Amino acid sequence: MIRLENVAKSYEKKEIIHDISMTIEEGEFLVLVGPSGCGKTTTLKMLNRLIPLTDGTIYFRDKRISDYDVHELRYNMGYVLQQIALFPHLTIEENIAIVPELKKWKRQQIRERISELMALVGLNYEEYRKRYPHELSGGQQQRVGVIRALAANPDILLMDEPFSALDPLSRTKLQDELLHIQRTIQKTIVFVTHDMEEALKLADRICVMQDGHIVQLDTPQAIIASPANDFVKAFVNRTTLTIRDLLEPIATDMPFTLAVTSSLRQLLDVLVAHEVIGITEEGKLIGEVTRSHAYTMLEQYAGGGVQ
Repeated sequence: MIRLENVAKSYEKKEIIHDISMTIEEGEFLVLVGPSGCGKTTTLKMLNRLIPLTDGTIYFRDKRISDYDVHELRYNMGYVLQQIALFPHLTIEENIAIVPELKKWKRQQIRERISELMALVGLNYEEYRKRYPHELSGGQQQRVGVIRALAANPDILLMDEPFSALDPLSRTKLQDELLHIQRTIQKTIVFVTHDMEEALKLADRICVMQDGHIVQLDTPQAIIASPANDFVKAFVNRTTLTIRDLLEPIATDMPFTLAVTSSLRQLLDVLVAHEVIGITEEGKLIGEVTRSHAYTMLEQYAGGGVQ
């Protein structure tokens, strides 16, 4: 569906994307992952011409993206940002209807589409359609951002770190809902994140980037089993360490507990506020994690921090 051939991008003679080539198949969930500044967001924005190429060619359905009318191209590529960017003066229904109205859909068709999509992310149409963005939680606003991008039935959904600003529980729930959406409507999704744990959970294939290069492009299973180099190995190791690996015997009363099945991201968020966290399994306390021990272990295991 999308093909990149020898794509490069330079700013003021400094090349930040270096001769990358790959194919994104129809219906695939591809995740671009890597540290800040590796070029993943630039790559995403080149797909819908928000950023122009310096060299190479990108094809969409075997036609160069430069040959499309830019509005036609973007209508076929829904776009979701970390900053949700809902229009504050429009209701939820009006926000979602923007692109279908631009495409001259009939009013009844728009209403049916909005109702269908809101149900898909657990928002009751009659209850929420007349609300304004400020009346919704951050997670609810991001749900609206996702379905607004899907409203006009685009071929592709581009997502630039859409859940990174959310609390851990909202983030996990939205990841689950996105997987449900993907199974239900089978869209092609290109998703940017710096979080390997998120990439492993969501992706059909993962494109690991470093300094504007594609380091490895493969399935999550293959990347875990056979990382291409030490950089990929370190990036994966930041995720494969679990809470169970950090457990210590219980030494103090527990002001706060967390399930052993929780993610490291959730653990770290809680450790900001609590020196010691009790860890439970099936409701029973099985050990504790201290902030100092967890930080020391994560530094050693990840080779310099956790993403």
